[in-house]
Amino acid sequence: MFRLLLALPLAACAVTLPQVPAFMAAEIETRENGRCYGRDITPAVLETVQEQLREPGDGPARYRSVTRQRIVQERREVAFETLCPPAFTPSFVETLQRALVTRGFHPGPVTGQLDQRSFDAVRAFQRATGGPDSPVLSLASAQRLGIVALTPEQLEIMNRR
Repeated sequence: MFRLLLALPLAACAVTLPQVPAFMAAEIETRENGRCYGRDITPAVLETVQEQLREPGDGPARYRSVTRQRIVQERREVAFETLCPPAFTPSFVETLQRALVTRGFHPGPVTGQLDQRSFDAVRAFQRATGGPDSPVLSLASAQRLGIVALTPEQLEIMNRR
């Protein structure tokens, strides 16, 4: 009985890592330098053109339709720096959600959980600000939102202005 009572308070002090959804963890790679990188694959953009070509020959004009496709933009895989999964604590996710709500990208509520609404809001924010088309929060987007500190180099550039 005595041991059980001591174990209960200690169990309450145990540190648990935040639960990051499996698909998000799969999209984040930790490199040797300890930094984490997300991946984004932008699909190729195709343009379909339909032309009317005149058939050769004399007499009344006859036309045929020719449809062709061309690649306007190649498929690209982009790597971007992101936060490592241990950073996605419930309090950090709450801060992220509040920042996205303030900017009109998250419909709420603020839960501290990485849910589909949060992923959709991150993707929409990043698309709108020129970031990756990904639900994985880029470090640059977190800095734009003001929820991650800028690097000394970034601060120096800002102070020059």
